[in-house]
Amino acid sequence: MTATRVRVLTLNLWQEQGPWRERLALCEQRIAALEPDVVCLQEVREVSGDEPSAKGPIPNQARTLAAALGMSTCVFHPAQRWGGGDEGIAVLSRHAARDSAMVALPYDEGTSRRVCVGVEVELAAAGLSAASESAWFFSTHLAWRPEHGALRERQVQAVHRFVQQQRRGEQVAVLCGDFNAGPDADEMRYLRGLTSIDGERAYYQDAFAVCNPGAAGLTWSADNPYTEQLGFLPGQRLDYIYVSAEQPSGAGRIERCRVVLVEPDARGTRCSDHYGVLAEVRL
Repeated sequence: MTATRVRVLTLNLWQEQGPWRERLALCEQRIAALEPDVVCLQEVREVSGDEPSAKGPIPNQARTLAAALGMSTCVFHPAQRWGGGDEGIAVLSRHAARDSAMVALPYDEGTSRRVCVGVEVELAAAGLSAASESAWFFSTHLAWRPEHGALRERQVQAVHRFVQQQRRGEQVAVLCGDFNAGPDADEMRYLRGLTSIDGERAYYQDAFAVCNPGAAGLTWSADNPYTEQLGFLPGQRLDYIYVSAEQPSGAGRIERCRVVLVEPDARGTRCSDHYGVLAEVRL
């Protein structure tokens, strides 16, 4: 039996901004065409009908997508409450979950609350051939302002420690999200093992950089009209799929990675203000 390869997608859903119903319907269509096994989501909104909201009740966007995509697992955790509802992080999986976990990330006065959510996905029980019986997939969203680099450094430290607490041995860990920092920022260099923070080191493979050396890979771009609301932010690669170190068995090998969910539909609707990232990883 050949080794299992999974397709992992990360996408910031942009809450209920813009034409959100049309956007969510487009996400259902476009994500289904990509055939991901795991989907990591950020800025997921849920507003019940009992609470006031300018845009009315909003069913949990992650659960809506999971149902449309035929995903058997949907783990959602709220990060903060505003506008009559919750905003949070989710991990969807085509295969069953063995375990899940969540950690609250550091924050400063006046900044948004952030979390990291992890789901341990069953492999052996699903009849999949892999170096380990399961693998961990994490979704997170870091502080967004350019001047919050020091806070993001504390947040990535907390994320790395959380990942290390969950995984065992050579178990593959895939860390996805909107990190709100370009590849050259210290917080991203820390995750790639290129710098230390407070004497601490981490090491993950940057899936896009591994597969596309030297490419910009913008996921936040002025070409997307939905970014006009925050037009002062420069075009950057803000969304990443990080994978734990490749093992001698080949587990953790990144086969492919690309930016996706870029083009509008015929009406000009796009999936989000961010583009997505899709990677194929060997387990």
